[in-house]
Amino acid sequence: MALDGGGGGGRGGGVFRSLMRRKPADSDRVRAEGQQLAKELNVLELIAIGVGSTIGAGVYVLVGTVAREHAGPALTVSFLIAGIAAALSAFCYAELASRCPSAGSAYHYTYVCVGEGVAWLIGWALVLEYTIGGSAVARGISPNLALFFGGPDSLPWILARHQLPWFDVIVDPCAAALVLVVSVLLCLGIKESSFVQGIVTTLNACVMIFVIVAGCYIGFQIGWDGYKVTDGYFPYGVNGVLAGSATVFFAYIGFDTVASTAEEVKNPQRDLPMGIGAALSICCLLYMMVSVVIVGIVPYSAMDPDTPISSAFAKHGMQWAMYVVTSGAVLALCSTLMGSLLPQPRILMAMARDGLLPSFFSDVNKQTQVPVKGTIVAGICAAALAFFMDVSQLAGMVSIGTLLAFTIVAVSILILRYVPPDDAPLPSSLQESSHLNQEYDEEKGRDLLGDEICNKSQIKDLIVEESMKDPLLEKKQYTGMMDEMKRRRIAAFSIGSVCLGVLVLTSSASATWLPFLPLCIGCIIGGLLLIASLGILCSIDQDDGRHSFGHAGGFTCPFVPFLPVLCILINTYLLINLGGDAWMRVSIWLLIGVLVYIFYGRTRSSLIDVVYVPVAQVNDCRSSSGSVDEAHANAIPVDDDPTIVDSG
Repeated sequence: MALDGGGGGGRGGGVFRSLMRRKPADSDRVRAEGQQLAKELNVLELIAIGVGSTIGAGVYVLVGTVAREHAGPALTVSFLIAGIAAALSAFCYAELASRCPSAGSAYHYTYVCVGEGVAWLIGWALVLEYTIGGSAVARGISPNLALFFGGPDSLPWILARHQLPWFDVIVDPCAAALVLVVSVLLCLGIKESSFVQGIVTTLNACVMIFVIVAGCYIGFQIGWDGYKVTDGYFPYGVNGVLAGSATVFFAYIGFDTVASTAEEVKNPQRDLPMGIGAALSICCLLYMMVSVVIVGIVPYSAMDPDTPISSAFAKHGMQWAMYVVTSGAVLALCSTLMGSLLPQPRILMAMARDGLLPSFFSDVNKQTQVPVKGTIVAGICAAALAFFMDVSQLAGMVSIGTLLAFTIVAVSILILRYVPPDDAPLPSSLQESSHLNQEYDEEKGRDLLGDEICNKSQIKDLIVEESMKDPLLEKKQYTGMMDEMKRRRIAAFSIGSVCLGVLVLTSSASATWLPFLPLCIGCIIGGLLLIASLGILCSIDQDDGRHSFGHAGGFTCPFVPFLPVLCILINTYLLINLGGDAWMRVSIWLLIGVLVYIFYGRTRSSLIDVVYVPVAQVNDCRSSSGSVDEAHANAIPVDDDPTIVDSG
């Protein structure tokens, strides 16, 4: 069985070859003993993690801001459109999570489908996202908690915010303490932490159900005055509804936390898609019901932008409801904090397993079967950030990391369907097994064919002679192979053209500072390139290798290529419109990541000493290495066996 070095990586190669190295989809098979996470989660626990990570305190504020400034009474439609847009990414995550159920989420999928360089940047961006996201959530808990003590400055001294003398820094001990408490909880085990998050999420859902039921009661009493405004249902038009959808879209971020726990799910092919889909559906339903009620009992122009739900109940004589709503906000923040800190050590662990980070982060505690070291380090960093910095101004960096992950996951779906990896890295251990298998096959050839054709050249001549008996079949196979190579080249070019067309179209549409003519030309060029590339993808067949890629039999993303392309278009548009300051900060972080990769990860990657061979050869090596080893171990030399008698 010959080894072919012409895959996506080679032995180290240059920088470009390093960037294009791809690991196998079933890399969990070769995981070292002691690095396994506990398989404890079922679909109900995944739903609790997904809902708890998604529904934050933002919904208690967003309904007022978006209704007043963008959507008016059509706020429900904005939440629905945003939910559908989020579902596009959820479909892509569901297929990749069921096919590649390993820790690392978008980082892992990108490493399998795109390459090591892009995967590193996605993982590096996700580390920043979860660190800042957790710190920002923790900073938002203490102001809400203070309302139970009588006001913003009524917290006990040990938990209250203080300004350090001689420094323009306001420290938040409450936020840091909560981050450390959640980190300790995560160290106890995935079963224990998911149980606590399930309780907190259930209580938060009960608060939202209270808002819906109590709001409906008030609405039927007053005749739903909020919908009787003179401006109509769409006071800001369709553009206002779409602008509101872009704002509330970020309220759906968090379901990807479910994908990060893929390695800890008992039945990932079934439970991961169900968990992602059910969590997103529950969040969308709760958001829409709350918005229907609040907009109906208070006219959108009269809403309080800071506390829309509490003030809505207060206007109808239910001042006590403020404490119920505030408790819901605190519970939502605590649940979101757990959802922000849960994925980060697993992404660090996945990157360390691949050699891109120190092996310290890949250690899994034998008792709790979670990455305790990585959890502690991530918790300390997030706690320090929450203690010293007001990270609200860095919230845009969190959105960039999330949208980059959503975009590359959609691109990975296109690659999986049209140009899935046709080669895979063969580890050094299997290379030895492959050579051993060759020797074993030659020994069998000696026994079956005799000594006169025992050498490799003669065996090869025999195979060539047999193949020459049917030249038409050989020509047909050669033609089919060339057609397949041509199809793959066209598909790869079309996928690249789709991404380029999306970038040109969204950049031109967002550049409102440009004169009208250049703006139109850019939109036309980008739109034509996108439509032409999409048409080509629709006209060619998808790759047959998609059926055996990773763990087959799980969820399959529908409407390919339309759904992933639409997902790429929406996420890219949102990315471009996040603002220059956020992009500047993220660019600095990514530049640091590039330097870390060049001077550390690239030369220590687990794929640096592998040879790439066709996927079928890797499977043959794995299946035959055990049988060959067993055959050699059990072989008995004929000359030394006294029980064998020559019958001749």
